[in-house]
Amino acid sequence: MTKKPCILVVDDEAAMRESLKDWLIEDDYQVGVAASGEDALAMAGERNWEVILLDLKMPGMDGLETLKRLKGILPESEVIMMTAYATVDTAVQAMKEGAFDYLVKPFDPDQVELLIKRIVDHRDLVLENILLRQKLEERSRYDEIIGKSDVMQAVFQLISRVAPTESTVLITGESGTGKELIAQAVHGNSNRCYNPFIAVSCGALPDSLLESELFGYEKGAFTGAEHTKRGRFEMADGGTLFLDEIGDITLRTQVDLLRVLQNKEFSRLGGEALISVDVRILAATNRDLKKAIADNRFREDLYYRLNVISIHVPPLRERKEDIPLLADAFIHKFCLEMNKDEMKIAPSVLKALMNYDWPGNVRELENIIERALVIGQGKEIVLDDLPFPRKAAVPENLPKSLKMMEEIHIRRILDEADWNISKASRELDIDRQTLYNKIRKYGLEAKGK
Repeated sequence: MTKKPCILVVDDEAAMRESLKDWLIEDDYQVGVAASGEDALAMAGERNWEVILLDLKMPGMDGLETLKRLKGILPESEVIMMTAYATVDTAVQAMKEGAFDYLVKPFDPDQVELLIKRIVDHRDLVLENILLRQKLEERSRYDEIIGKSDVMQAVFQLISRVAPTESTVLITGESGTGKELIAQAVHGNSNRCYNPFIAVSCGALPDSLLESELFGYEKGAFTGAEHTKRGRFEMADGGTLFLDEIGDITLRTQVDLLRVLQNKEFSRLGGEALISVDVRILAATNRDLKKAIADNRFREDLYYRLNVISIHVPPLRERKEDIPLLADAFIHKFCLEMNKDEMKIAPSVLKALMNYDWPGNVRELENIIERALVIGQGKEIVLDDLPFPRKAAVPENLPKSLKMMEEIHIRRILDEADWNISKASRELDIDRQTLYNKIRKYGLEAKGK
């Protein structure tokens, strides 16, 4: 049995109260006792009574009224009614008011233990279902992949069509675009969603380690292999294996991977027995695999095995209308994590975010928002909180003549320096005499003269 519940015994008979209390304490339960319905209500707020043993017939407030009021205070508590006068009517009424079950006096301690075990099992099953539902919803939510742009809506529609199938999917796109989120969405909306989603970053491991990571190894297969280890293919059996950065694996590992995709079986390193697996493969890459094939760095047959269905994730610069939504989502996420009041984005910041080219895509935006929230002092994110350089505004309708450009520039610097010649010449990086010559050449005068 899992964690034992706290139990409250409510009975006006002292002998019954104490007997039940002693039985339950012997079984390591935490127990409280109450002599009346009124006492039970007074004790209801003292702790989280997960099980309440409640007598039906008591002077003053009877058991049914006490049950009704206790359920209002402790709706999650399970109540077992106790009575020496059980009838169908009283049992039905007790159940209507929310009782879990009832016991007829006199009863055996084993009956109490059996009912409590049923309550605990029921509670654990309800909790497990809630957690499972939450986990499934988290995996299934497309709003983890935020986007109202047409290109992202097209991606969402493709995920919906592809997910229920068993087809292998190749997800392409630049670094930081969210390829693993796409893979999780495909898995979460598939018939395998209750089974494992196992991800492997192929580019992060050298060839020898990647092989043992994918296929596992037998004890003694190499120096340091002190026990048998399952590989990621075995871990993903019945579920989905996501091979990230597939374009980085060597030709040798490509051969091994192709064999598994064709035969659905493999051997651990150092082993001879063939292991069969039922795994759906999702792969991702930021490389041009067709170019890699032309350069003899990627096997064409493996490419066609992986590229049954292709999902391309667009870079952020091609879906800039999603930036405000993404920024708001990251602000909400990090404010919760940092226990900060939710901040706003200044209009100038949003404009700067929209004008930036985003070489690091969504991952870069996420990092920039996190940094801004860490260093920001006010209630909104301002330009000084952004780490990337902002392009200076370029005036429109500039003259094409270099001579006119020079005149405009010198006039602007002189005005900004209040016609302080020394200061203006330093700003222009020329000597004073040269500046005087330019002033005479263009006939410049201070405003108001």
